[in-house]
Formats: sequence, C-alpha cells, structure tokens
Amino acid sequence: MKDVKVLGPGCKRCMATAEMVAAEAAKLGVDIKLEKVTDYAAIAGYGIASTPGIVVDGKVVHAGGLPKAEDVARWLSV
Repeated sequence: MKDVKVLGPGCKRCMATAEMVAAEAAKLGVDIKLEKVTDYAAIAGYGIASTPGIVVDGKVVHAGGLPKAEDVARWLSV
C-alpha cells in the first residue's frame, strides 16, 4: 500500500489533485492511503512553497499546479 499525501490549503486545485490521485490509483488497481494535509507548518516541513504538493511514501514528487494524470500514474506505479 502506497502512502500518499496531498499538501495544500483545501483549494479547488488541491481537491482536484486528491481526486486525480484516487482515480489513477483505482484505475491502476494500486492500494493507497490518501491523506490531505492542510496545516501550513506541516506543508512547509516538506519544503513545499507552492501547492498542491504530492508526497508518495515520504518523497515529494510534485509541487505547484495540477499534475498530469500520466505523471500521477507513474508515481503510483514505482
């Protein structure tokens, strides 16, 4: 099971990113634990300055703007 965190204040882009991660995981048949992190101190702790950010298994894989679906699929497949 992959541990995935979507970092952001809860804006539309952050919500869309979380939905995209969940949809790609379902499409790939990958079990994930999806957590939305909205605390600014926690987000800053990952070194993220622009949101949304995505952390997969403790590693920051994306920061700022909506990711591409194919990138999300790649991150979940590794």
